[in-house]
This record gives sequence, C-alpha cells and structure tokens, in this order.
Amino acid sequence: MTRTITLTTDARGVATLTLNRPEKHNAMSAAMIAELAQAAADLGRDPAVRVVVLTGAGKSFCAGGDLGWMQDQMRADAATRARGARALAEMLGSLNALPKPLIGRVQGQAFGGGVGLIAVCDIAIAVQGAKFGLTETRLGLIPATIGPYVLARMGASRARHVFMSGRVFGADEAVRLGLAAGAVPSAALDAAVEAEIAPYLACAPGAVARAKALVRHLDTGAPDAAAVEHSIAELIACWDGPEARDGIAAFFERRPAPWAG
Repeated sequence: MTRTITLTTDARGVATLTLNRPEKHNAMSAAMIAELAQAAADLGRDPAVRVVVLTGAGKSFCAGGDLGWMQDQMRADAATRARGARALAEMLGSLNALPKPLIGRVQGQAFGGGVGLIAVCDIAIAVQGAKFGLTETRLGLIPATIGPYVLARMGASRARHVFMSGRVFGADEAVRLGLAAGAVPSAALDAAVEAEIAPYLACAPGAVARAKALVRHLDTGAPDAAAVEHSIAELIACWDGPEARDGIAAFFERRPAPWAG
C-alpha cells in the first residue's frame, strides 16, 4: 500500500502516477523515493500498461527533495547517507529507463528534484504560470543526482543558464530550455496531455519499448553509469559539507543563509 503516491490505470492502458503529498508540495521523502522506484518496476512489468502519465496532486508538481529528509541524511552515518543518495539516483534511473512512454503532466511548480522528474519524462507539458528552478545552490547543495538527466534534456549550454544560479524561471523559458515541450493554459492541460497519449495507443507496445531503448542506446549524451556514480558522490559530499548544514538550518529558521546578499 502506497502512502505518498497514487497509481491508477484506465481501460486503454493509460496509467496515471500521481505524487500525493500536496500538503508538502509533493516534496520527495524517503518513502516517496522508494514508492516511485517500486511503481516504475511494477509499471514496466505490467503488459496492460501502454503509457504512463506522471503528475502531482494539488497546486505543485514537486517542490524537490523534502528538507526534513535531507536533514536526516546529513545527521546519519556515512553508510546511511550513501544509501539515501543511491536510492534517489536509482529511482530517477528507473523512471528514465521505464519501457513505456512517460509523459509529464506538470500542473504546477517544480523545483530541484521536481525538475529532475520532468527531465526523465519522454515529453512534458507544463501549465502556463508554473515556476521552475534548480534552487539547490541557495541551500548549499547542488543538482547532483538529477544533473545527468537535466543535462541530457537541456544540453550543457542551455543548462548553464539555470544550473548554478538557483534562478526561478517560468513555463515559457522551460520550453526554450527544452525541459518542457509546451506550455498551455490550465484548462487546456488535460487535452494537451491526451494529444501526446493518443498516438501511442495506435502503436505496437513492444515496438514502442524497443524504440525507446534504442534512443537511449544511440544517445551519446545520455547519462552513463560513471556519471550517475559521480552524481551520487557529489550529493554525499554536499551533505557532508558546512554549506548545506548552514543553508538548510537557515531555511528552517526563516533567516537568510550566510551567503545571501
């Protein structure tokens, strides 16, 4: 039984995977990370599922990593921190390698890890007015385990516009950066997502899965195992460092971080 996500499948084989912590803006906790990884495995094995839609409950798509979970990681011993970082990386990898089309229905804001979830989708449609940002550096962290997927989606030159600055940007810029394929009014979001779903239902499921795997095989810019391992090590290094402790403490104490001008 899941606690942080919901999963439904309609008669056509369209599964909707919903991040379901609206009171926390769908921030990713340890439980959500584990449940998303399990959902990816279950969806990948289910022959009745043709397409997967990833969305969020409430007004936010995903606010990134739960800061309480991050605090727990920084307080933990080295082995526990390593397990936490690897669980996050492996969940992203499982969604990225899902052998079904994964369509992001981005109905609200996405920050940090939420941008990473969009980046592992095959295509994403965002609602106009949504805000996005790789805001980790404001907290003394970096976009570590999501980094390989963000760069694969945006390309390094476009990613540099937002990867280090923590700058918040809108849906139109998300489209220009290649993160989203389109930005539509909220009333048109479901129709836009449906327009992406429909063509797949006319295709052979096995051929779709093989075509997606072929894209990953041929994409020389796709994340490889070494890049993922490096991203895990970088996240652990940030959790070990003083900037993350200072930044997250400042957030919870509602005061500026030491480096904030």
